[in-house]
Amino acid sequence: MNEPQIGVPPHPQPWPTDSRYDPDLLESGDRRNVLDKYRYWTNQAIKDDLDKTRTSLHVAIENWQHDFNAGTIVRTANAFNVNTVHIIGKRHYNRRGAMVTDKYMNIIHHETVEAFAEYMNQDERHIIAFDILPDAIPLSEVELPNRCVLVFGGEGPGLSESMQKSAEKIVMIEQFGSTRSVNVGVAAGIAMYSWMQQNVLKK
Repeated sequence: MNEPQIGVPPHPQPWPTDSRYDPDLLESGDRRNVLDKYRYWTNQAIKDDLDKTRTSLHVAIENWQHDFNAGTIVRTANAFNVNTVHIIGKRHYNRRGAMVTDKYMNIIHHETVEAFAEYMNQDERHIIAFDILPDAIPLSEVELPNRCVLVFGGEGPGLSESMQKSAEKIVMIEQFGSTRSVNVGVAAGIAMYSWMQQNVLKK
């Protein structure tokens, strides 16, 4: 039994001549995980279109151990049309979980936490970090600023000490089961959606 094909087959002739369209995709079909409106578009054309409607939210990932969750966070950032993703530490991160969505994102690399914090200071952006720490504030009690960057540490080690000192607030996601923490990729999705609720959906 043949498995169903994802996406769309080759585009019927005549092909559209708009520069947004990728001739290779028109010829061979578009199997990417994109909205129907973006079928057959080039990656750059999709990114350019998303740039017109991006939210003000930034997210950051501490990438000291090549954490496979980084790609998942990038994919979630794309789903919420986050303005920019910041990678702190190692420039190269595990892109597998991103499912190619990194091609549509604005991504900035910072070698150190100090360089990242200085960038945010110049951008007048609040640094809100997420981790389960003794002094962390429950997410349900926090107002997430419109101009902020949500920071996530690596799976396991969590936030670095430098990031803990640089953050304006450290926030924790309330839990009710036996595990100490949720996966950082899941936590990032919860945090981004909470920001959306407060700054976009309820306006």
